[in-house]
Amino acid sequence: MSEQQDTPLAGGQAPDRSAEGKPQPRVGIVLVSHSKEVADSVARLAVGLAAGRDSAPVEGAGGGPDGGLGTSAELISAAAHKVDTGAGVAILVDLGSAVLTVKVLLAEGDDLPENAQLVDAPLVEGAIAAVVASAGGADLAEVAAAAEEAYHFRKV
Repeated sequence: MSEQQDTPLAGGQAPDRSAEGKPQPRVGIVLVSHSKEVADSVARLAVGLAAGRDSAPVEGAGGGPDGGLGTSAELISAAAHKVDTGAGVAILVDLGSAVLTVKVLLAEGDDLPENAQLVDAPLVEGAIAAVVASAGGADLAEVAAAAEEAYHFRKV
């Protein structure tokens, strides 16, 4: 799902460039769900809704190591390293054991990028807000704040 090459990103536009012509690093986003299908679908939805902007690097890390329901520290770690461009990694989760798995990975300190952060946000709405913020060039704190604000999105 992530695009870290010097090609147009999922949003369809070329990445922003520094004065030296290098792509600007974006905050990476990892979406952890107990279901691979949910994590990957939310990632596609968030990138799709951010269309017209450069996409942020986004990866789903869903399901257990056997492909069934659950969470996998290895999948989360691999996704976090894949989206890490040096600007930070925001990790959004769905349910309790996903939270615990990410907290253990953060506490151990070896398996996630140094600048990874667990974000307290709803998975779907938070993912969309995080991708849009990252695509707009926001830093990790701003991406986390945008995702966390999604708790306040009223539906009625």
